[in-house]
Amino acid sequence: MVNKWFVVYTKSRNELKVQNHLISIGIEAFTPTRTELRQWSDRKKKVVVPLLPSMVLVRLDEKEAHKVFEIPGVVRYLFEYGKRAEVSNKEVLAMQAYVENPFSVQENKWVVGDTVQVPLFNQEATLLSLKGKNCIAQLNKLGAIVSFQLK
Repeated sequence: MVNKWFVVYTKSRNELKVQNHLISIGIEAFTPTRTELRQWSDRKKKVVVPLLPSMVLVRLDEKEAHKVFEIPGVVRYLFEYGKRAEVSNKEVLAMQAYVENPFSVQENKWVVGDTVQVPLFNQEATLLSLKGKNCIAQLNKLGAIVSFQLK
């Protein structure tokens, strides 16, 4: 049987630890992240932040689904309509590509609600927010929300 991608819910701020533990026991796991510059009163620091808070994507056979509970920090699977929530391989590949290659787009005269072509994904998306040169859009096919900057 083909391995599927499932969503595992973790304790707060345990996503990367859980991912590393899952990989160490031989389970393919992915946590999309971004680097943010955080500021405290005395310093600034670059911090790695998960794009999906408290969630890790795991790829395994349904017969092995119980193995994730051997890892500290795993709470449960995410369910949708009474079944474990599945994520298509195409969506995972798109997230991996986005994390590896954030992109910029030539400036256009867009308004919220417009349908735009998002590079890298080669998909249409509906523009949700436009603040200065920062855009947030929802991919029409995948339903994922992406952000990008205008040049």
